[in-house]
Parts: sequence; C-alpha cells; structure tokens
Amino acid sequence: MIDAKQVIEIAEKQLQGSDLFVVECKTSPMGEIELLIDSDTAVKLEDCAALNRAIEAELDREVEDYSLMVASAGIGSELKLLRQYRKILGSSVEVLLKDGIKILAKLNDATEEGITLSYEEKQAVEGKKRKVTVEVTKEYKWEEIKYTKEYLDFK
Repeated sequence: MIDAKQVIEIAEKQLQGSDLFVVECKTSPMGEIELLIDSDTAVKLEDCAALNRAIEAELDREVEDYSLMVASAGIGSELKLLRQYRKILGSSVEVLLKDGIKILAKLNDATEEGITLSYEEKQAVEGKKRKVTVEVTKEYKWEEIKYTKEYLDFK
C-alpha cells in the first residue's frame, strides 16, 4: 500500500516556491489516494493536473496499482490547517463545537491556541423586559472545536 507520507513528501517538494500547500492526504487499502491542496490565493485546475502528473511520475504503477485524485480543498470543506484559517480572516465561518453548539460568526483571529469569533447573540440586559441583541467576541480553544467551515450566505 502506498503511504500517505510518501505522497505528501512528493507533493510538498513539487509545491515549493508556490503559494500552494498540502492540506490532507488519504489512502485506502484498495490503492485509492486522495490529495487535497489549498492556496493563499486560488487553486487552479492546471495546478491540480500538474501536481497529479508530478506525483504519478514519482510512483511506479508496475510495483503497485493505484488511483490518484488531486483536488482543491473547496469552500464548504472543513478547515484543517492554521494557514487556511489565516487565509479567511474577516470572513464568515460555521463552527461546530464539541458540545453540539453551532455558531455562525465572523473569524477575527486564528492562533496556535485557537480562534476568535464575533457574532450577535440575544442576552438578558438588566432593566429590559426582552432580550437584546448584543455583539459578542469570544475565543475558542482548538480542543473545543469539532470543525470549522467557511460559510457563504447566498441571501
């Protein structure tokens, strides 16, 4: 079975000097390889095709048969790397916390410790009968987060 680490090493060597980077590589016992890449700007179809050819040139189909798919980590896919978070600072995100709470918010910051989000929340305010919508800014540690996805509002 082809090792994901081997594929990542080949891909990273090929991507050096560009703004493209490896997000994730999955392999299966059936010889299926799925490599997700991202960019600080945009991933083009030509980038995926060129990387696919470069990896195929390094792997030997005579030794082991495989199926290779190189794709962009598109909008709506889970963010995996801090670099991906930093790329979309200021954008809307959907965050699912491990306790089951889903938050739609603006991503303000991303650090080694976690992320900072701002969103509107209804809160009880002293002297008011009804809850009032308040802008909340809160930090969440990586341990609290199940996943984060870029959120596009089509309204």
